[in-house]
Amino acid sequence: MATTRHHRIDYIELSVTDLTVARAFYAGAFGWTFVDYGPTYAGIVGADGAEAGGLAVVETPAPAGGPLVLLYSDDLDASAEAVEEAGGSVVSGPYDFPGGRRFHFADPSGTVLGVWAAS
Repeated sequence: MATTRHHRIDYIELSVTDLTVARAFYAGAFGWTFVDYGPTYAGIVGADGAEAGGLAVVETPAPAGGPLVLLYSDDLDASAEAVEEAGGSVVSGPYDFPGGRRFHFADPSGTVLGVWAAS
C-alpha cells in the first residue's frame, strides 16, 4: 500500500501572543527547534528535520473549543514538570484513560495542548 499525504494532517499552527516567549517555552519544555521567518512567525522543526508546524503571532489566542493538539511522551511526569519549569501550566491531569495517561497544559499565550503516554 502506498503512503500518501493526501487528506492527512500535514501542519499544525499554534497561535501565540509573544514569539520570543513561545519559542523559549517550547524549546525548554519539549526541545523543539525553529526556523525564523520574521518577527511574527517561526516554523516548528520536526525530528526528521522537516517543518511540522508553526508559531504564529496573534493579538489574542484563538478561543477555546478548537482542535486539541496532542503530543506523545515517553515520560509523562517528566513532561508535565518540564512544562511548568518552562513557564506553562498544567490545567488538567495527569489522569488515566483507556490505553494510557495524559495531561493538558496552557502555554504562556494561553493555548491549550495535551500530552499523552501509553500505559
